[in-house]
Amino acid sequence: MDILIAFVFMLAVALLAGVLLLVFSRLFAVEKNPMEKAVRECLPGINCGACGYKGCDDYAAALAEGGVKPNLCVPGTQKVADEISDILGIEKVQVQDVVAFVACNGHCEATSVLAEYEGVQTCRAASMLYGGPNSCRYGCLGFGDCAAACPSNAICMADGIARIDTTRCLGCGLCRDTCPKQIITMLPQEAAAAVICSNRQSGALARKACKNACIGCKKCEKACPGGAITVKDNLAVIDYTKCTYCGLCVTVCPTGCLKKVYFPDLPEDCDIKTLIE
Repeated sequence: MDILIAFVFMLAVALLAGVLLLVFSRLFAVEKNPMEKAVRECLPGINCGACGYKGCDDYAAALAEGGVKPNLCVPGTQKVADEISDILGIEKVQVQDVVAFVACNGHCEATSVLAEYEGVQTCRAASMLYGGPNSCRYGCLGFGDCAAACPSNAICMADGIARIDTTRCLGCGLCRDTCPKQIITMLPQEAAAAVICSNRQSGALARKACKNACIGCKKCEKACPGGAITVKDNLAVIDYTKCTYCGLCVTVCPTGCLKKVYFPDLPEDCDIKTLIE
């Protein structure tokens, strides 16, 4: 009987506390800015952080307060940016379209396996063990951490490396942030050429690790009329603000690590929120 009384008493106290919390939460609730709610409904809800904020809620709150650009949500594309501008009554700003790009062409025929890995089947775990089992310490490990992080199912593993379907890529950057090798970069949508390598070893060592590696020969650097290409730490790097899309760098590259690229955009009628569900 004593145990039952104690149980009933504790239950009554818990119910009373719950009711009081509910009442006080309603009485002292801070109403949200109606603009914030309207803006939040426009955002795709990926919470990727590409805008520079923790998530869509924080970005919506900052927009409602004012002084923040409406074009920071890359996954939302121009459509979301225009909707936000209309809601807030501010000038429309162009969104810089970007897509994820895997800077590695070290497929199974170009590289070799140095050791058999039997640990946790993730890139992060494998990279912690002497940089991974593959001959190229800078290349894709192929366990699919990036694919698991992608909210739109735009990444798959093929021939030992990650492949990105740019017609589904939202440009959120979650794959880039997940990759332990840091070989995934965000390229401008209009990019016409890219370096498909991340190896920073000297030419001989890079080619020994991967047949498709950049050897840092600087032929692309010398051929570029706009000075858009420089070789840093044995690896060619493209400055897309200077690139004239002439394609000369691709033609002179002796290893084929510089290639022409084409990144088709998301279909115009694509519903971003449906794509990530």
